Amino acid sequence: MILLQLTAAQGPDECALAVARAVPRLQAEAEGLGVTVRVLEEEQGPRRGTLRSILLALEGEQAERLVGDWTGSLQWTCPSPYRPGHARKNWFFGGARFAAPAQELAGEIRFETLRSSGPGGQHVNTTDSAVRATHVVSGISVKVQSERSQHANKRLALLLIAQRFALHARAQADAARAQRRDAHLQVERGNPHRVFRGERFEPAMD
Repeated sequence: MILLQLTAAQGPDECALAVARAVPRLQAEAEGLGVTVRVLEEEQGPRRGTLRSILLALEGEQAERLVGDWTGSLQWTCPSPYRPGHARKNWFFGGARFAAPAQELAGEIRFETLRSSGPGGQHVNTTDSAVRATHVVSGISVKVQSERSQHANKRLALLLIAQRFALHARAQADAARAQRRDAHLQVERGNPHRVFRGERFEPAMD
């Protein structure tokens, strides 16, 4: 099983529409390759029929090949349906692949078995097949009960933890970059901590 996230990031409404229109195209390609696709999560976009992001689970011998075609920067070329006459016709969205976590990360995950709840037919509430996985260091936690067996739920939980962990790390990196950018923009003029002089950039001694 491989997780694939399609996202419009902070792009305009047209990018969110591109994500929504990409899903049936991906599903059609998956069907042709014998790959099963399940929607795990969706974040609705700013307009009806758009998606800010979607998380998909793909399984099958050709899943790796399919995910490879949908990873990285993706472009939809089409006149804007929201802004007639707008000059821009290229709208970008991204695909990110998430696989099982590295061994060191997997070793930091604690599992709990739970009784499944909610719709699901005769198998619900008969076995403790649901799983809650928690990454002990970061506190990231997910609950999975969509699969019929505890083993399958545990496998999906590992993938979801890896995805959440990657997003968490990316958010931290973005915050660090923003902090560096702010520091760049907020250089104080006057009252210097150190002074350097001349072509040789020698530290001033006074």
